[in-house]
Amino acid sequence: MKLYCLSSDAAKPCFVLSFKELLIMLDCGLSAHSVLNFLPLPPVPSTRLASLPNYTPPHLNDPLLEGELKECCGRVFVDSIPEFCPPLDKVVDFSQLDVILISNYTCMMALPFITEDTGFKGQVYATEPTLQIGRFYLEELAEWVSGAAGSAAGAARRWKELLHVLPAPLAHAARPRSWRRLFAPAALARALARVRVVGYDERVDVYGALDATAVSSGFCLGSANWVLRSAHEKVAYVSGSSTLTTHPRPINQAALRGADLLVLAALTQTPAHNPDHMLGDLCVHAAVTLRGGGSVLLPVYPSGVLYDLLECLSAHLDGAGLASVPLYVLSPVADSSLAYSNILAEWVSVGKQARVYLPEEPFPHAALVRAGRLKHARALHDDAFSADFRQPCVVFCGHPSLRFGAAVHLVELWASNPAHAIIFTEPDFPYLDALAPFQPLAMKAFHCPIDTSLNYSQANKLVRELRPRELALPEQYAAPGPGAPPRPHIACDAPVVVLRRGLARACGARRGLARGWLSAALAARVAPRDVRAGLRAAPLAAALRVRDRRVSLDDAPPGAPGAARRPPPRLELAAPDVDALVRALAREGVADARVERGADGCIVHLPRHDTLVHVERHATHVFCEGDAGVRQALRRAIAACMPHV
Repeated sequence: MKLYCLSSDAAKPCFVLSFKELLIMLDCGLSAHSVLNFLPLPPVPSTRLASLPNYTPPHLNDPLLEGELKECCGRVFVDSIPEFCPPLDKVVDFSQLDVILISNYTCMMALPFITEDTGFKGQVYATEPTLQIGRFYLEELAEWVSGAAGSAAGAARRWKELLHVLPAPLAHAARPRSWRRLFAPAALARALARVRVVGYDERVDVYGALDATAVSSGFCLGSANWVLRSAHEKVAYVSGSSTLTTHPRPINQAALRGADLLVLAALTQTPAHNPDHMLGDLCVHAAVTLRGGGSVLLPVYPSGVLYDLLECLSAHLDGAGLASVPLYVLSPVADSSLAYSNILAEWVSVGKQARVYLPEEPFPHAALVRAGRLKHARALHDDAFSADFRQPCVVFCGHPSLRFGAAVHLVELWASNPAHAIIFTEPDFPYLDALAPFQPLAMKAFHCPIDTSLNYSQANKLVRELRPRELALPEQYAAPGPGAPPRPHIACDAPVVVLRRGLARACGARRGLARGWLSAALAARVAPRDVRAGLRAAPLAAALRVRDRRVSLDDAPPGAPGAARRPPPRLELAAPDVDALVRALAREGVADARVERGADGCIVHLPRHDTLVHVERHATHVFCEGDAGVRQALRRAIAACMPHV
């Protein structure tokens, strides 16, 4: 069993497990940190961004670099359509992948890079909410990028060859030559069409070699941990899990216990921030800003924490006497996301499931829409949104990186007014880096990251309770090396395999057994006999076949070795019975045998023939100085009293 790591971002994992002659990809997360090196793509042309000065490294005159770099407040950005960092494609041939298992919608954004134009022919499995909400994420991103592609600068490539002369942080960009633009909408649709939907606790047969089961992880709607089980091995993949009580169904720990290998990934990105405290701080900052006459901008994804924010913030504003403040959600998929979340009763917590039978919607945002307090629109220029827009207000829109979407225009619009505020809740991006292209900034900025996935204390407790025989985790979660400063890490009593991007590590127990199937024709001829209590055995001559990882025993084809019918072989099972051996020797004419019993077995002494037979539990030794007739008699006697089938 081997485990390949294809991502350097532990929060957006991508592993490939070589297990029972199968290549199984666990998640395909897309690292978006690279987009912070690019200028934003405004939905409305921005005079300020267009007028930023070009940057040229000192003592370098390269005409190919002209116009690729812009400078803003001492920081250099690439003036091009932002690019992403997909999983490494040089370690594993994607065309050889047999199956892709997706744990949640935040870890499937790189799916088109795996399945399109690579020769991929395998299966992709995910839960229904993961597929649908992942579709929302990809469609939203694709619409923003494709909408800005016509007005943005062409592909900038020359700067990637000159990192050594560029200023930080651009000089520290990790492997920019492997960065790629997002696929076109048609390619995204083809990739998503490959996904096959599974439910919680549904067993999926993977080419007859093993079963894959998705179990609830408690992180978000439809999020799952995967359990891979063969006849003799068990592998558990824990990614993006949570033990907190939020809107998804709680984590199922029982299914993960006792694994031969536990792969752990996607722990919290903000271990120093408590989600409950951050949510409280967010509500306070929003209320103070609104009371001062300012508006609040929250750059968020179109699903996930958005549902909790709408529920908690609306209730807090009601209690603060700000019930008249409108809430806006701006996204190309806002309508679909808000509507879809209220038809997922089987995927939410018990408390929200109970509301369905009242009947009420699991989430309160449907009631907010009916009351006219929550409004949603596809874009800023929608007529309905423009007609109803009033301030002060709270606006939820994307993208959290501030490189795409309506958030770019609203930051440009409100940046010079200190009454307004922007509150960052998504943990994927450092908020100061996200704001860098908009400096100088007068509006207030607050960082309230809400990440409900496991922190290090919760993860250590979970590992102790699951008791795996071996643990595999990214190097970011492993104990620091000698001389390194102390930091939070995962500790385990079992052996730990540390994973690093681009490396393959052997892990898991070496497989020694496999389950096979006996053909009906052979089974009809078998005559088993009792060996001991609960065990029956019989000799068998058959052809061993392995096809699609399925082992079977069949009749040998005509002309093949062993095809002709002949008596089955005689198979001895244990040491001979000493008393039966003495009687068999007597029948052969050797009647003077003496038996000496000891702790390590029995010795049968034949003094007339200068012969000793030492019978142990696992071996029988014959010391014979007699003639050939004695040796033949010994052979026949021992064979007659050996337990056999």
